[in-house]
Amino acid sequence: MEKVPSRNEAYALLCEYNKQESLIRHGLTVEAVMRYFAEKTGEDIEKWGVIGLCHDLDYEQFPEQHCTMTRKILETQNWPESYIRAIVSHGWGICSEVEPTEYMEKILFATDELTGLITASVYVRPSKSILDLTTKSVMKKWNTRAFAAGANRDVITKGANMLGMKVEELVDETIIAMQNGAEIIGLKGNL
Repeated sequence: MEKVPSRNEAYALLCEYNKQESLIRHGLTVEAVMRYFAEKTGEDIEKWGVIGLCHDLDYEQFPEQHCTMTRKILETQNWPESYIRAIVSHGWGICSEVEPTEYMEKILFATDELTGLITASVYVRPSKSILDLTTKSVMKKWNTRAFAAGANRDVITKGANMLGMKVEELVDETIIAMQNGAEIIGLKGNL
């Protein structure tokens, strides 16, 4: 029988499968972004947050089976199929054949890689803070493919297009979302 996970259960599961602080922090970052977009659109904030938190659940232990192992793990936990499908869809075209079709899935797909680019942009700032980061600053680094090379710009662009947004607009909204969680995600810096 399906069981809707609480935020605490999701966080405990994330920490069970991930020991690297950077991966846990990434989960917290995507959670903050998902909660922001859910609140903005009147959607289920807890559901969206849990999905963001656990989207890379299997990445540390099973990088070659990313998304596939997450499905197996979450099925054994009796998570709802809608949660599992949303999580697996964020790897569409990379490690999953599940296409994001729901708005929530598209947000996760579009912002997952983007949070990495934004985080890298914060780390090179004198303040080391998301609080004074601008979209213009991120976009200056956009075409420098060596900068935050792991942040796939093609996926971000495809995600923005799915949402009917310009990349700059998506960057702007994602920065705001991350600013809301600056303390929790470790990006408050010197401000």
